[in-house]
Amino acid sequence: MSRPSVRFLDRSTAPHTVTLVVLAGLSTLAMNIFLPSLPGMARWFGVDYATIQLAVPLYLAGSAALQVIVGPLSDRFGRRPVILAALLLFIAATLVGLFAPDAHWFLAARIVQAVVATGMALSRAVIRDMVPTEEAASMIGYVTMAMSVVPMIGPALGGALDESFGWQASFVLLTAAGVLTTLLVWFDLGETALPPGRSFAAQFRDYPALLASPRFWGYAAVASLASGAFFAYLGGAPFVGEKVFHLSPAAIGYYFAAPAIGYALGNFIAGRFSRRYGIDRMILAGTLIATGTLIAGALLARAFPPHPMLFFPFTGLMAMGNGMTLPNANAGMLSVRPHLAGSASGLGGALMIGGGALLAAITGHLLNEVTGHAILLEVMAASSALSILAILLVIRRARRVRR
Repeated sequence: MSRPSVRFLDRSTAPHTVTLVVLAGLSTLAMNIFLPSLPGMARWFGVDYATIQLAVPLYLAGSAALQVIVGPLSDRFGRRPVILAALLLFIAATLVGLFAPDAHWFLAARIVQAVVATGMALSRAVIRDMVPTEEAASMIGYVTMAMSVVPMIGPALGGALDESFGWQASFVLLTAAGVLTTLLVWFDLGETALPPGRSFAAQFRDYPALLASPRFWGYAAVASLASGAFFAYLGGAPFVGEKVFHLSPAAIGYYFAAPAIGYALGNFIAGRFSRRYGIDRMILAGTLIATGTLIAGALLARAFPPHPMLFFPFTGLMAMGNGMTLPNANAGMLSVRPHLAGSASGLGGALMIGGGALLAAITGHLLNEVTGHAILLEVMAASSALSILAILLVIRRARRVRR
């Protein structure tokens, strides 16, 4: 398969890489820009931290539920119209969150905001439309590497905006980013999905073909468990930063650059070596790095007094492992039924983010001000360790099939 022609800002061709990066980046920005503000937002709305922290797992749960639908929708009606509709709904939900009169309205808006994850899920499907499996893993790695600048600067920017203008400034920025992204998609993202020739109901009937595939489940489990460690971090790190390490919102945002840098490095490694070594070897190496790092960090957290340098660097190395793992696991999921790339991306994304939402919610209730960082690292290590088991089962089955 040769790559289709690409001309920037020409919607008659496949989208430019810049557009795919922006699409995926907006979803990440919406997830993490306000994280340093969570403790202050709890005081603003007059609720406890556990309540306002639900903005993370509810966003992830909404994203998981929506991806089950947007995958088949994009296979049936095309990637372009589904992405544009999701962006418009995201802008509306962001405005509701900006002017929310209480925490309940804000949390409801966060659930609807999750529709922006459509861009992240379908950007993977667009890549799989354009190139074959091994090259898709490499291209996804490069796209997410470029995208990872967003989580690097997002929390830092959100913390700085909070200290200067209040938490609402982050949602003003998200609204503007949503509008600009919609315009970019309108002018650049050409349709890449082939006409299905089948009804929407038929698209859903194809889910059993995915669910019956052990290979799909294996890669989905790897992605869910590896990313679960990161989502647990998103749910717990703001609390740990303020209550355990006594950091300001801006300082928490700066420390959030550690996993972003690590993830970018892991994405570069995936983009550079996936075609040479294959997706399974890259996944195994990534899960081993992430798990070993988290176990070491958890042991040190129990042995020494709390300090940011005994926490954030280990999350950065964990993210590097995930950066190697996730592009390859996503490419593996999408390769099971190439003509159902949108459905596979949506269902796989739902499983991945749904598991992350559960872990983020559990983490929020386990944290305390004495050993919060140690407990957080232990939860992350447990999730990451299970991802090793999942990829070993995938490799074992592949060898059995070859025999």
